[in-house]
Amino acid sequence: MHRVLGDRRAILILIGPALLVYSLIMLVPMVWSLGYAFTKGNAINGFTGNGVANFERLLTDEAVHEALWFTLKYAVAVTAGQVVAGYLLALLYVFFLKKASALIRTLVFFPVILPTVAVGLLFKQMFQVAPQNGPVNALLEAVGLGSVDWFSDGGNAFWVLILMDVWRSMGFYAVLLFAGLVDIPDEVLESARLDGASGLQTIRHIVLPLSLPVLMSSLIFSINGTLKVFDSVVALTNGGPGNDTTPLTLYMFQTSFTYSDYGYGSAIALLLTVLSLVVSLVVFRLSRRDLTKG
Repeated sequence: MHRVLGDRRAILILIGPALLVYSLIMLVPMVWSLGYAFTKGNAINGFTGNGVANFERLLTDEAVHEALWFTLKYAVAVTAGQVVAGYLLALLYVFFLKKASALIRTLVFFPVILPTVAVGLLFKQMFQVAPQNGPVNALLEAVGLGSVDWFSDGGNAFWVLILMDVWRSMGFYAVLLFAGLVDIPDEVLESARLDGASGLQTIRHIVLPLSLPVLMSSLIFSINGTLKVFDSVVALTNGGPGNDTTPLTLYMFQTSFTYSDYGYGSAIALLLTVLSLVVSLVVFRLSRRDLTKG
């Protein structure tokens, strides 16, 4: 193995094809998009350079500010919901259901494989108010609270979107965190029980610190995905009402392909890329600091 890894030709043969494919699919489009960010125009009228005008426009565009604020709110809320719900489910699988958890894991994971459009239509029907009440509004009327038009108000639509995405993805994070929890040695847990530690004490002082690496990995994975949310918003609210649930990705799409302003759309894409990179680095640095202390 050392002879193979020490041979530059062997390394090139092993990683060269994958690196080429990655470059063509990821790096080249990123560089191309970066170039467009310094231009104006479209494919029909052609492109002309305009310096940093697109980036100056970012600073004064209220729609970008609103989309950025929504993206951050959504990312924090869904990441917290996904990771917390997934971790609680993983604890349930490992310490309570144990070998009987296979069926429950399958059922909870099932929404992950459903098409986003199907999940969006399901939640629209559940929360609809016209032409007839969905199950949620029917339940509210049954207890005397009255129906709520969930999708005519940005705040209500936001929480329906959060609920949908947490429900849809918590099964994935439960399985991911479950894989980290099952690696905790049984001897350590048994020693804690013999020392008289309660279940909550065991989880707080032993399980949580030992599962911190996979927990932080899940956090980074989740926040990167939520910052780039697109399909679930389009399926459920399409950015409405108005622009109240429009994330940066949807605003970028509309700018580029609806209004054919590819230069400004590329500038928005670059803003989103930098935002994802900064957030990932911050979470990664914090996780390394916690692991070092531990």
